[in-house]
Amino acid sequence: MLTMSHPIFNQIDVLPDIDKLQLVDLILSQLDRPDPEIDRWWADEAKIRWQAYRDGRLDTVSYQEVMSKYRSL
Repeated sequence: MLTMSHPIFNQIDVLPDIDKLQLVDLILSQLDRPDPEIDRWWADEAKIRWQAYRDGRLDTVSYQEVMSKYRSL
């Protein structure tokens, strides 16, 4: 695991901001790849949650309640 004391952070620190942004984009593009195992996990989780909702075992919040929280920002 990287820590802030890793030498790579010293190299990043001296980069111009535009280069830092390009580096972030590169890293994010490598992380944003489909993973069938994760997709299967989320599909299973969605089925479990949908069934819990249909069975009345899931506490819900109305759309209006959720949106009122963000309208005041």
